[in-house]
Amino acid sequence: MNEKETFAAKLREILIARGYELKASVLEREFNLHHYGKAIGGHAFGRWLRGERIPTARHLKTLAEWLEVDIHELVSEEKAYQVVKLEKKKEPNKHIWESAASYQDQTLFQMFLNLPQEQKKVVREVIMAMDKAYRSNK
Repeated sequence: MNEKETFAAKLREILIARGYELKASVLEREFNLHHYGKAIGGHAFGRWLRGERIPTARHLKTLAEWLEVDIHELVSEEKAYQVVKLEKKKEPNKHIWESAASYQDQTLFQMFLNLPQEQKKVVREVIMAMDKAYRSNK
């Protein structure tokens, strides 16, 4: 098994253990809710799951944080080192919402980030339902 296939097998195993369906659309949504950067598409996630591609260091970091696993559980020591190296190089940066949101909203976002995963999931679903209803009324 090559490195890409090994990564895909580990990712699928962790996702199943966390109760996620192995559908690219579901995983794309969940990943993008945790990633503070350009959103990925379902095709990218599909390639990760099929063992066709390994995510970038930034995406690996997001995956590890989202799934609450050590980066070494996803990739080889060499790839994990790249992620750690990237982290050391970076200056602490603000999340996108920190520069665009009011103090009150920032406080709310921080409270959200401190919630357990199950409660975050409920809040996300409520927000997505409200957004969908809002968009359909336009």
